[in-house]
Amino acid sequence: MKVLSKALLMMLLIISYTMAADAQETLLRELITKSVTLLQQGECSEAAKVAEKALKVAEKTFGTNHPGVAASLNILARLYRFQGRYAEAEPLYKRALKVMGKALGSEHPHVAASLNNLARFYRFQGRYAEAEPLYKRSLKICEKVLGKNHPNVATVLENMAKCSREMGKKDEAEELEARAKKIQSKQ
Repeated sequence: MKVLSKALLMMLLIISYTMAADAQETLLRELITKSVTLLQQGECSEAAKVAEKALKVAEKTFGTNHPGVAASLNILARLYRFQGRYAEAEPLYKRALKVMGKALGSEHPHVAASLNNLARFYRFQGRYAEAEPLYKRSLKICEKVLGKNHPNVATVLENMAKCSREMGKKDEAEELEARAKKIQSKQ
């Protein structure tokens, strides 16, 4: 739950970064904050309802192809995944990735984060063949745009290692973990 809360707070920061200050945007930030708070209190169902409302506000405020909408989609998808509502979560993750790519370009760090989110979704379901190429693409973007020693690179490497380990690729997993630890030790 802590990891999910941190991820949701990170998405809140992304939304805050992409918005100016007007009433609808303030409402959106409040809804997302409330959603995260409800999740932290264990109220997943209510958190999802609030996140659904936040998505509607984001779409009304920004239109459908804005990073704030994509961030809201990612938050809602994570909540649905957390609730086991996989059939509802998957199209939201895919849409968030598409919106981020359109709005920011295919090699933006937020696109890498969306790729990582979708890959994790697939990994949690044991859909490793779908997860692995998304992790690789996310890693490639992070290394190119942020540098090979950025903390986001370490995060993707850790996720890739988990995927490799679950696929029975022990040596590959250990190599990825070692790379991640090397980056983390420099921080």
